[in-house]
Amino acid sequence: MSFIVKNTTLINPLDLIAPHSCRGCGSLGDPLCKCCKKYIINNHINICPNCKTKIKHNKCPNCKNLPPTYTIGFREGLLNKLIHDYKYQPTRALGKTFAHLLDSILPNINDAILVPLPTATNHIRSRGFDHTYLIAKHLARLRKYKVKKLLLRTKNTVQVGSDKKTRFLQAENAFTINHTIKSSHQSTYILFDDVWTTGASMKTAIKKLKEANIKNIVVVLLAVSRI
Repeated sequence: MSFIVKNTTLINPLDLIAPHSCRGCGSLGDPLCKCCKKYIINNHINICPNCKTKIKHNKCPNCKNLPPTYTIGFREGLLNKLIHDYKYQPTRALGKTFAHLLDSILPNINDAILVPLPTATNHIRSRGFDHTYLIAKHLARLRKYKVKKLLLRTKNTVQVGSDKKTRFLQAENAFTINHTIKSSHQSTYILFDDVWTTGASMKTAIKKLKEANIKNIVVVLLAVSRI
């Protein structure tokens, strides 16, 4: 099965005559039909976002400083199309779709707390919703997890198009710990973001949680950029 992904923000005409159309095959009904969902799950590859190698379990032997990590795959093909439409059209219903995909590839994690990386305020306004928080809420319902905004954004910098060095400089002071929320040393904190490009945001978030004396950290991503 192959997919052609176009870089466009135009609305899919099929969505004007039906609730949604599948981004994979175009069938009407859902933004991702059961067949195309099965295709993504069956072709799921857990990738170390840092060195881009396949992880057999959840810990990369080459990147020992990175917490256990789970990804759906590289940002390409159908997965790239779904992420693009979710963020830039935007298609709110895909939040639930992504939650179901993550639920299908994640192992059982007991006493887990989902911590979505904070989204820039201007992006929330333009989309009409917080895209990472929405996925986290759907996944929390499926897994009976808690969602806590343990991280707060201090700067609304836009990283799209920025080079790697600039992204790391921007991310360095972009997040702070929300001290109004009590943390538990027994719980596992699942840091969630949509895409790992340079890793600047996620690495900063991991650092902030460790500074808050949180040791049980897991990273969950929709996709990893090959760049």
